Amino acid sequence: MYARPTYEVETVLAARAGDRGAIDELVRSHLPLVYNIAGRAMNGHPDVDDVVQETMARVVTGLAGLRDPESFRSWLVAITMNQVREWRRSTATTLSVLDEALGMADPGSDFAALTIARLGLSGQRRETAEAARWLDADDREVLTLWWLEVAGEVTRAELASGLETSEQHAAVRVQRTKRRLESARAVVRALAAPCPELAEAAAPWDGTPSDLWRKRLFRHVRECPACTAQASDLVPADRLLAGIGLVAVPTGIAIGLTELARTAAVPVVKAGLLAKGKAAAGSLLAAKPVAVAAAGATVIAGGAMIVQTIEDPPPERAAPVIVTSSPATAPRSPAPTASAVSARPLSPKPTPSLYGRTVDTVDQAPPKNRPPAPLPRRRAGQVAFAGEYGHARFGGPGLTKRGHYLTITGRGYFLVRLGILYHNRVGPFPPVTWTGLKGKLFHVASGGGRRMDDEQAPGVTWMGSTETGFARLPSGHQPRWQNEFYYIDGSVTVHNNDGGSGVDVDFTVVPKTWADVWADISAKPDRARGILRYGLTRDTGNDLAPVPQYVTRKRPADPAQVPQRSQVSTSR
Repeated sequence: MYARPTYEVETVLAARAGDRGAIDELVRSHLPLVYNIAGRAMNGHPDVDDVVQETMARVVTGLAGLRDPESFRSWLVAITMNQVREWRRSTATTLSVLDEALGMADPGSDFAALTIARLGLSGQRRETAEAARWLDADDREVLTLWWLEVAGEVTRAELASGLETSEQHAAVRVQRTKRRLESARAVVRALAAPCPELAEAAAPWDGTPSDLWRKRLFRHVRECPACTAQASDLVPADRLLAGIGLVAVPTGIAIGLTELARTAAVPVVKAGLLAKGKAAAGSLLAAKPVAVAAAGATVIAGGAMIVQTIEDPPPERAAPVIVTSSPATAPRSPAPTASAVSARPLSPKPTPSLYGRTVDTVDQAPPKNRPPAPLPRRRAGQVAFAGEYGHARFGGPGLTKRGHYLTITGRGYFLVRLGILYHNRVGPFPPVTWTGLKGKLFHVASGGGRRMDDEQAPGVTWMGSTETGFARLPSGHQPRWQNEFYYIDGSVTVHNNDGGSGVDVDFTVVPKTWADVWADISAKPDRARGILRYGLTRDTGNDLAPVPQYVTRKRPADPAQVPQRSQVSTSR
């Protein structure tokens, strides 16, 4: 269990007295704990970074009111959980609608996935992390703190403080949540190799874990001898989670150490300063901030936490903003040049009537163990979808047949995930086309852990096999990766041109953040997790960045006939 070192109390005392170095040390050393609490309780929602920043701002500005330095961690945990609840209340009217429409609840990019990937969990530990997806919001709050308790990061008193209850009642809630977690683990195990009856019971399920479906599927599991037998060797969760460390703070969390204010330190406890600090923190956190430096520190001036925001970079400056939880491993190469992302020579500057060029030649796959170049950050807001599409997959609308389309509007990143169903049909590859473009559209990165022509087994790629045949790309078509990432500032309509004479393909479109893109393409190759190679950065950070193939500003009657072009003018 966590043993509070003497120097922590001394640091709190110094910070409460206005020592800027002590304040910075408290924020830096407790940021991973706050991130893990918020991340797990919010299931990895994109707003986690906002909640973490607001929590740290409240901690910094509230130090003057902390009477007992030894209760700092309990106070910190309580503030974090209160911010999570405040976020949930403030978004209650929009979360369900937006998550359904924009695919925020992507089971492949939630906090369980981050935990599995970054802590290298396998076996029953991996199943336990996956089981967390099946709990409701209240149980996730309890599980969040109990997980950290058995991992030795918080005490029972701190857990109770976070739940705003007594230790006795906290124990009751923990036991209730543990029982639900165990039922979720049994469901996860049973679904790995479902019996026919379970498969039939799960037929209406859309594949998204939920508390409702946990209850429904567990009814079968506990009554089915075969499914019960599968779960017979499950080790108690507290034994599995003991000693598991914190998930490292990822890129995208806007907390970085920079030079503290050069003016003389003013004690935080002086009259009027606390109110000023709160006002400053509130105004600075009103806009969604982005990462500015190595994760784990803060900018403090006059007792308030200062978070910088980054505007759109001017065309001549493509300087990326790179963050990492481990400064020693931070990418330090310069922004990628045009030659690094395109086989075609590019002019040094775009002309007013032209932006971007497609990567419209057969580029060579980079070495599998070569990390991607730094990914420039573009200003992002909200991306909305509308159109005709099939069953949602991977957290977003699915373009599963010819005629399906999706109009994407807004400013931000999104993913187009490719599925080639070569077992159904092989032949020519019908590329996705983009029509009615308004504004700008860039192809910023490729990832998913693999190119579709990588071998997943001898003689078998994601484009087919020697037995079934292979999908055939059009001449000059850029080889596809599993995940292709784009940035829109305007609107465009994407079409699936699947037909009876070509290979059967599906496309899933999912909104993403810059941090999501970077996490995908920078994931270390690990065949056990299905990651065969690092991804590829294509974005140059300016208007020289490549645009997708098969894009036009026109709206042709047959979107499948959009010609391949290497340039997009303001008129085409």
